[in-house]
Amino acid sequence: MPISVGSKAPDFTLKSKTETGLVDLKLSDNFGKKQTVLLFFPLAYTGVCTQEMCDMTAGLGEYESLGATVIAISVDSPFAQEAWAKANKIKLTIVSDLNKEVTKAYDVLFPMLAGVGDTSARAAFVIGTDGNVKYAEQTATPKDLPNFAAVKAALA
Repeated sequence: MPISVGSKAPDFTLKSKTETGLVDLKLSDNFGKKQTVLLFFPLAYTGVCTQEMCDMTAGLGEYESLGATVIAISVDSPFAQEAWAKANKIKLTIVSDLNKEVTKAYDVLFPMLAGVGDTSARAAFVIGTDGNVKYAEQTATPKDLPNFAAVKAALA
């Protein structure tokens, strides 16, 4: 079960690979400024994850118009994330939770995905400008997508 609505969102600083190199992204930098949509996904280079992030890229303007920034999180390395994003024209900010600390803090660890190892489950959170969780969802299986209509409703 993911952390509950109304709870304080666990803060984090994770690495993202950009054209200029590795950069730190800190969740609490958005507090007091804008809402944040956190999208946990299992692994880069997989069909459902690629489709989800491509669809999110296409709809990014809608989230921005609702006053939100979107951050995608997986346990892949930032270097693999960057190559995958470039290959698929994904424009979201993607951060690496290689050590799975943030995945565990949000209680969305998916054990032994396909017998390979622990990953993030597919999950969505809306974090308000006050740093509190406004929406929390972990999908039933890694193949299921979050309820994006509910995510947008929580932002409105």
